[in-house]
Amino acid sequence: MENQEVLSFAAGFAIAGRPCGAEEITTGNINSTWRITTDAESGGTRYILQRINSYVFRDPEGVMRNISRVTAHIADAYAARGIESSRRVLRLVPALDGRAYIEAGGSVWRMYYSIEDAYTIDQSNDAGQFMEAGRAFGEFARMLDDFPARELAETIPDFHNTVKRYDAFLEAVKNDKAGRAASVAEEIAFFRERRDALGSIVQALESGLVPCRVTHNDTKINNVMMDRETGKAICVIDLDTVMPGSCLFDYGDAIRSGASTAAEDEPDLDKVKLDLELFRAFTDGYLSEMRDILTAKELELLPMSVSVLTCELAMRFLTDYLDGDLYFKIRTPDHNLIRARNQMALALDIERKFDAMREICRELCERAFS
Repeated sequence: MENQEVLSFAAGFAIAGRPCGAEEITTGNINSTWRITTDAESGGTRYILQRINSYVFRDPEGVMRNISRVTAHIADAYAARGIESSRRVLRLVPALDGRAYIEAGGSVWRMYYSIEDAYTIDQSNDAGQFMEAGRAFGEFARMLDDFPARELAETIPDFHNTVKRYDAFLEAVKNDKAGRAASVAEEIAFFRERRDALGSIVQALESGLVPCRVTHNDTKINNVMMDRETGKAICVIDLDTVMPGSCLFDYGDAIRSGASTAAEDEPDLDKVKLDLELFRAFTDGYLSEMRDILTAKELELLPMSVSVLTCELAMRFLTDYLDGDLYFKIRTPDHNLIRARNQMALALDIERKFDAMREICRELCERAFS
């Protein structure tokens, strides 16, 4: 897309000055993003302009309604505590007509104020940074503890519904569209053996054993902005998948993605382990904000959530492999199978370390209340 066209869309928002610069940011995987700069006469203010991917998010208005409500609630929560929040929560720039977005060029666009003097990290094996990420996601959840979660739209329905994910997996095995099922019999058996565990969090949520909360649903460390001067986490970003759910989804997926010793598509399975030091660091940061909010059942299920979310992604990779690689982008014909086996290896290591994980959680909780 030409910069001039992007600048014309930016002019549809109530910004200070005339938009004169548009730099595309290519790090995101879903939405298209540009950094917009205004003319020098207005101070060269910077904004973030995004085109929402309507293929992934079929209800972009629902996405924006969720983001508007959640960010306003967090800003109010900070204000009630006397905390200045301009760098602590994403701030939407209203459109000229007062809405939270514009519709132009056949797409839905939104704009945020840029958070300056901050950065993100794609991956880190630094325990201090991972603890900060845990604290940031914990604070995000704490600020939304009194928000009516069930009023939010499901931007991706059944995203972490592992029961339905398992049913879809069985359907893929049955249909065997790509003729691959016979070659992955051991992998298929792996998930059949874990059927009951896979549904444990969803069933606890549906039965009321754990409460429905506002969940982020993409709790990777690169969705936390760090202050350039202090290195401390300041803001959780990428709120498109904010939905009602269980905080166990967020916690488990953060550990799965951030405490593994290898990339998700590392083919050497001997390199794939759960780093207990990183597990402890994130858990410590998360519980520093959430330990007095989480229920006893949620605390009990923290280690289990890591196993469930890891198995869920492994199963999604294998489902896509069986279907002929329709969902995830692949670089080689066996890329999804490599990913599935990688996450299965991580799940096995989590199972081996389950008692140690449970002891770490117990120790961190007891230390807080001693």
